[in-house]
Amino acid sequence: MSRRARTCRPCCINAEMPHNRLMRRRPGVRLLRCAIIVAGLVSCGSLASAQQEVIRLWAGPAPGSENWKQKEVDFIDPRSGGETIRNVVEPTLTVSLPAKLAANRTAIIVCPGGAFQVLSWQKEGMEIASWLNQQGVAAFVLKYRLADTGATDAEFRSIMGTVFRKLVADSAQEVAALAPEAALAAADGRRAIQLVRENAAKWGIAPDRIGILGFSAGAAVAMDAGTQNELVSKPNFVASIYGPSLRSSRVPGDAPPIFIACASDDHILPVSGNLEVYSAWKTAGRSAEIHIYNKGGHGFGMRKRGFAADHWIDQFHDWLADQGF
Repeated sequence: MSRRARTCRPCCINAEMPHNRLMRRRPGVRLLRCAIIVAGLVSCGSLASAQQEVIRLWAGPAPGSENWKQKEVDFIDPRSGGETIRNVVEPTLTVSLPAKLAANRTAIIVCPGGAFQVLSWQKEGMEIASWLNQQGVAAFVLKYRLADTGATDAEFRSIMGTVFRKLVADSAQEVAALAPEAALAAADGRRAIQLVRENAAKWGIAPDRIGILGFSAGAAVAMDAGTQNELVSKPNFVASIYGPSLRSSRVPGDAPPIFIACASDDHILPVSGNLEVYSAWKTAGRSAEIHIYNKGGHGFGMRKRGFAADHWIDQFHDWLADQGF
């Protein structure tokens, strides 16, 4: 089967068929037909939702945030690419499995980005999971803990504006300032890998084919998992998409292979940080591949804009095959 994503073409009804001419002349029948179609779509949507199991990462309150009181907010934000989540207190995994006949027993924990303030849930989470499922890969979208961005939309916009202004002005300093939030998110990332590995048989996954893919802040979560020493929560491969530098983290001699993708015109997390990650992996004698695109900016996800960066996920899929996953 081709490594490239396949798109399904919708079935079209020929408007010149006699049956359809009859339908146009009978409004009552047409309305009934539309109602049946809508009911079918609703039913299909409900079935798809039912197939995506959501599991809590921790049996009780997540360690380190037991006293958090903020309320999670799920909203539509065009700037984040659609559905977005903030004020996450209870981390979860949304399980998205491929068709059984297509499954290749590889699993990927997907970590959306958002500067540890929000999660770009649709663009960097569920859309990625859907694409991976089409390739036979099981996907687990991680909803990790985030900073408190206030109870109101006005508070949220003010906090987000401040964070991104600081990132543009001095990304290294602001990334360091976000260390407390990053530490909790990283703990959620390690826990997610552990849970997927413990339940590998249940989901038809090979325990030695579990990777983690992160975007922006989510890439920091992924790289933390790849540079720590606990075998139960160590991924078999890592992918960092427009992520930060490693800061003070050291790449161990048993670090998993890493795939890196970013754009030269990224003004939020400069390309230099990605080069540092690549160099650190190579210095440790570990496998690393990096793709630096001329255009793309920050947060390009999988959306098509006519740039070479549009194809990073195809190159990631090719890299997976090269690595034996």
